[in-house]
Amino acid sequence: MKLDLSLARKYSRPGPRYTSYPTAPHFGPQVGTAQYLAELGDPQVPVTADFSLYVHLPFCRSRCTFCACNVLITSRRDQIAAYLELLKQEIDLLAERLGSERQVGQLHWGGGTPTYLTAGEIEDLMGHLRSRFAFSEDAEISIEIDPREFTTEQAAVLAETGFNRASCGVQDFALPVQEAINRHQSYELTYHVLESLRSHGIGQINLDLIYGLPYQTEASFSRTLDEVLTLQPDRLAVYSYAYLPHLKKQQQLIDPETLPEPELKLALLSRTIARLTEKGALVYIGMDHFARPDDELALALENGDLQRNFQGYSTRAGLDMYGLGMTSIGQTHNYYIQNHKRLSDYRRSVNAGQLPVERGVRLTAEDHLRRQVIHAVMCRFEIDIPAIEAQHGIDFRRHFARELPNLEPFAADGLLVDDGERIRVTEAGRLFIRNIAMTFDAYLPAERDRPGRSQTTATYSATV
Repeated sequence: MKLDLSLARKYSRPGPRYTSYPTAPHFGPQVGTAQYLAELGDPQVPVTADFSLYVHLPFCRSRCTFCACNVLITSRRDQIAAYLELLKQEIDLLAERLGSERQVGQLHWGGGTPTYLTAGEIEDLMGHLRSRFAFSEDAEISIEIDPREFTTEQAAVLAETGFNRASCGVQDFALPVQEAINRHQSYELTYHVLESLRSHGIGQINLDLIYGLPYQTEASFSRTLDEVLTLQPDRLAVYSYAYLPHLKKQQQLIDPETLPEPELKLALLSRTIARLTEKGALVYIGMDHFARPDDELALALENGDLQRNFQGYSTRAGLDMYGLGMTSIGQTHNYYIQNHKRLSDYRRSVNAGQLPVERGVRLTAEDHLRRQVIHAVMCRFEIDIPAIEAQHGIDFRRHFARELPNLEPFAADGLLVDDGERIRVTEAGRLFIRNIAMTFDAYLPAERDRPGRSQTTATYSATV
């Protein structure tokens, strides 16, 4: 697949990544703990047999200047220990509400730096989760790892407690880039960490890169791609750097003059796609994700089972997801729920014996419809019009009469095909999947018409 740079320039604009619909900027205080509890306690609300847990561990030793995550910088072990006790209390509160009938089908620890926890803390927290929830035999249990904060002892504990997938941040191996983003991590260190994981039986490895960082060149990033491929990841995410200094203060430390010009950034993306898919080394999944041909993610793409949630693309079909820890987000049948972002607010709620919900959104019937359409675009790369009509009792073309003309430029550019029964995204169109999905987002026109719209659109990263 080759990137058409003229099309990339044409369609690059701020837009959502659609890990949810409605997207997080539309969550609000009208949804709180009371609504969440009512949803969890309502026997009429559909639930999935298995469910997903996301655990947010926000602590880092130092701050990477490119970072857009919700993190707390600390060297105080007592602060981390106190947070873990709060987290265990929240686990107890949620377990009481969910009961014992259902099982965990997917667990992910994110951050921050989950491996900033000691081996003993990892073992204790995982033990508490297993004491309160039943896990399915084939549960995917994953953790984000910073190779700079990782030991052989931690690898052993992860394996002993059931982790079977690890996601390691790399970003870029070029030294000038690492200096600019305050993240020093050598190829050799990364190699030894992955070897330690694999030797302990954790063989499913994800790696993350970012293009568009300071001082990147086509030659230097090509070297990073070559080095990363020698590490033989099962999955690889290559994210476009979202430079949003008005939202993330640490990004103000990056000199915008050192960032690649748009033409170079597009060249980096083009080179990435060509190199990673060369000779079938990796399969292009969509957006910024790649996987080995025999990986579950590639097989899910082939079988039409690909899913999407707050962790990105997933193989676990539409599981209800419950967030644990400050800032974490969950998804039930009717709601998206986000926990308190401030540690003090999170602490206050948990100590009061309450699930620490700060905001959320209740999905309307129209939200459910549009979420399904957007999900079909993002994960199946086609909209089965008769199936949508049958499920929602609508005339698709009449219902989306205002939106469908906006698909015509994509069709003219060879990015999608509308044969009357299906709207199918072409292979080239997968590079612009966010733009196509945005056509069906009812909230975006309202954002564009709102005063201060430049501030609103800057909430999102560029689609290409």
